[in-house]
Amino acid sequence: MKYYLGIDLGSSFVKTALITSDGLHTVCLVQSPEHEMPIISKKDGWAEQDPELWWDCTKTNIINILKSTNINPKDILSVGISYQMHGLVIIDADLKVLRHAIIWCDSRAVDAGNKTIGDLGKELFKIKMKNYPGNFTASKLRWVRENEAAIFNRIYKFMLPGDYIAFKLTGEIKTTPTGLSEAILWDFSNNSISGELMNYYGFPTDIVPEVCDSFSQQGFLSESASLELGIPAGIPLTYRAGDQPNNAFSLNVMNPGEAAATAGTSGVIYYIGGDNIFDDKNRINKFYHVNKLQGSLLCINGTGILYKWLKNELFGGNVSYGEMNKLAETSPPGSKGLFAYPFGNGAERILGNSFSSASFTGIQFNLHTGADIIRASLEGICFAFKYGLGIAKESGAEINKIRAGNSNLFLCKLFREIFSAVTESSLDIYDTNGAVGAAIGASVGLSQNKITEEAFENFKPVISIKPDEMLIKEYRKLYEKWKSGLDYTFGL
Repeated sequence: MKYYLGIDLGSSFVKTALITSDGLHTVCLVQSPEHEMPIISKKDGWAEQDPELWWDCTKTNIINILKSTNINPKDILSVGISYQMHGLVIIDADLKVLRHAIIWCDSRAVDAGNKTIGDLGKELFKIKMKNYPGNFTASKLRWVRENEAAIFNRIYKFMLPGDYIAFKLTGEIKTTPTGLSEAILWDFSNNSISGELMNYYGFPTDIVPEVCDSFSQQGFLSESASLELGIPAGIPLTYRAGDQPNNAFSLNVMNPGEAAATAGTSGVIYYIGGDNIFDDKNRINKFYHVNKLQGSLLCINGTGILYKWLKNELFGGNVSYGEMNKLAETSPPGSKGLFAYPFGNGAERILGNSFSSASFTGIQFNLHTGADIIRASLEGICFAFKYGLGIAKESGAEINKIRAGNSNLFLCKLFREIFSAVTESSLDIYDTNGAVGAAIGASVGLSQNKITEEAFENFKPVISIKPDEMLIKEYRKLYEKWKSGLDYTFGL
């Protein structure tokens, strides 16, 4: 038997999957560290992580897979990578990391992005970049240039988080058009990196990694990595993509009208299409999908991280997520008049890139319990999804059906039911995740097979949900109340 290996670098965990080459069945799935990776926040709105921790977790996962399966490492055909988007890793000429990675939810570069729009004008971004610069990777790199000049002047290359893991595996520094579009450095009109933005930012062109396709031969496992991981040198790396394009790929979301949802640390709806639509308020972002179509993305920063906060701060870490889910089921729809606004994890794109705090409204000390707070949180997350979908549909998006992997908050039966009723969408749940998607991507990149015909020929949902009509009516009323609170609180 031969195998493919997939690595999924998240902001909470690194997950790694081993799948068979015959049928693409999952043999083993592991994650590390034991508890969520810390996010370093030295100042309000900052969010950083240590790239070496990512690599240590990657090593631990691969070693544990080899131990638990007893496969012959020589039978691994290729490797694929999925990774948290919009981060910034910078290294010097000695190939050493110069500072902690500035990750996706870091908000320090919002002002830098706004200044770029003012200086260059909106039309450039509307026509060529399909996005405003926001606090994405290029804006973060600009922040380093303006605030940490001594570090900036030592930069040999900048990378996205997945590029860094690929570098640690192969010793080669490369990126993809998908990655550069996440950074807001990709010119869609010319199908190349934007010379206008590079010149404006004052970024030397030689700090940009070599560009390769998402599905391609991107390097080979190095001798040094082989010694650390226990797998043979020479295994090819054949796929990489940001977590949201990869999640969509793992769910076979490849055609206009199809959409993928995630509810990990952040919550995302990623849908294909809308090439000629541009949201002037930058609430919907467009990126280069793995199949070279345009993917549109709406994001709620505070989903799983809100659930994690409740677990650790409300319950002192003494309950499991499963126990929290059961508690939530004891609270009625509407959580007895309690509303949650899950906006406390950096600049919120669907709220116009504003710095927004999470809040709970309507708390009555003699009425509400921890169960009500949990359910209100699940409902608030789903209301935020509905709000974002409203923006997408106002912009002309046509979303026929939503697919999600059976992971994170979508593991919760109650959350799935609330999500379907609130968004008034059919929901198909598939037994897949980002690491499995990366492994499937590795198979496609190696064999260049027809993505939809071969890689997903046995692809079927494990759960299909139709929205409950009674819940739809109830949640329509509750959403309007939630929405009026949102408008009042955030001045929308």
